[in-house]
Amino acid sequence: MISITIPKPDVTIIQREQKITGDEAPIKPINGFIDIHEIPRDKGGLILFYNKSDELLFAGKARKLRQRVKKHLEDTVSPVKNHRNEINKISVIIVEDPMEREIYETYIINTLRAKYNTDKVFYQD
Repeated sequence: MISITIPKPDVTIIQREQKITGDEAPIKPINGFIDIHEIPRDKGGLILFYNKSDELLFAGKARKLRQRVKKHLEDTVSPVKNHRNEINKISVIIVEDPMEREIYETYIINTLRAKYNTDKVFYQD
C-alpha cells in the first residue's frame, strides 16, 4: 500500500458579498466569489470545489490555476456547470510537477469521493 499525504491548501476562498468601505471599487463577483484574484495566475496545481457542508463536489488539476477556476465557474462545458449553485468554497493546492498533479488528483477523487467527478473514479458506491 502506498502512502500519500494530501497537501494543505495554499489558498481557500469562500463565496461572500463585498462590503464596500470608503472609496473602494466594487469587485464583480464570479458565481458569488469576489476573491478569485487571490488564486495564483501562473502556478499549476489542484482545484477543489466544496459545498456548504464541506463535501467535496469536484477535484481537478490545472497548469494555470486562476484561469481554470474561472473556466469552471463560467464555461458551458465544465463538468460542474450544472452544479455551480452548490459551490460555496474553492481550495487550491500548488503542485508544479505534472506527474504529481495527476497522482494527487486521482488520489483525492477516490479517497475523498468527489461527488461530480466521472473520470479517474475507481471506487464503487
